[in-house]
Amino acid sequence: MRRFGLVSAGSGEMETLEAIGKDFGITRERVRQIEKDAFLRLKPEIKKYQKVFNCFKDYLRKRGDLVKEEIILQDLGGEKFQNQAYFLLNLEGNIARFGETDESYSLWTNDQKTWSLAQKTIKSVYEKLNKTGKPLKLKELASLNPINSKALVSYLEVSKKIQGNQEGLWGLKDWPEINPKRIKDKAYLVFKKEQKPLHFNQVANLIDSALPQTVHNELIKDSRFVLVGRGIYALKEWGYEKGMVKDVIAKILKSASRPLKKEEILAKTLEQRMVKENTVFLNLSNKKYFLRNSDGFYTTREA
Repeated sequence: MRRFGLVSAGSGEMETLEAIGKDFGITRERVRQIEKDAFLRLKPEIKKYQKVFNCFKDYLRKRGDLVKEEIILQDLGGEKFQNQAYFLLNLEGNIARFGETDESYSLWTNDQKTWSLAQKTIKSVYEKLNKTGKPLKLKELASLNPINSKALVSYLEVSKKIQGNQEGLWGLKDWPEINPKRIKDKAYLVFKKEQKPLHFNQVANLIDSALPQTVHNELIKDSRFVLVGRGIYALKEWGYEKGMVKDVIAKILKSASRPLKKEEILAKTLEQRMVKENTVFLNLSNKKYFLRNSDGFYTTREA
């Protein structure tokens, strides 16, 4: 009862072999032997609880025959009876437990072969993610798993290197898109989700416990974000480029390789910046940077 934390109606603290041995003046190995003997004495009672064990096995089958320990204990034992669920899983005998390693979390499986398959799948997914360098949807990883999507999710949940995010994307755990820790990384995910330019106040509201000025300071320093209006930012990867309105106009004219009318310049500038028309025309009238010919076409002064 002390070993599995069964000393109360709810879940008590599970004690180590060493702690129990010290209390009784015996070695941890002797405690392990007593525990093993206790399980052998309980084996004849298993038949009485076969429906419970069948329920456990069915639960595992529906999830690809393998589940992360933290998840299975929560699902089977709820908040109060996780220790009891852990004890019964151990008592069943045919459901195997694999302890935590540097690569994976503790898990339970109906079949040792399933764990071997899961390890191969995890390795293949890791290699694919490493090669693509960006998060992928589950369906993009489905070809790497011979069973089904539920099994694939169960396999990936066991890995310490791979993680899913709230958007349903899977990637390497240390990627900011998957496991954001800094404000700027959380802001990046907000833009990816909203798929449109946002004011820094909006971004702050969508990030828990983020101050607007802090968000503004982070966005303006990070090359992933471009200021496209008064306090409004967009992602550079959407095609927006750094610079003031005059810089945008200059690039438009240089890219065109020909003089442009102000209407053309206005339309192209408003694709890059969320500003008023007069702001564009005011910048365009700056003779230090732009020239207007007799036909009303504009060029850069350098040209």
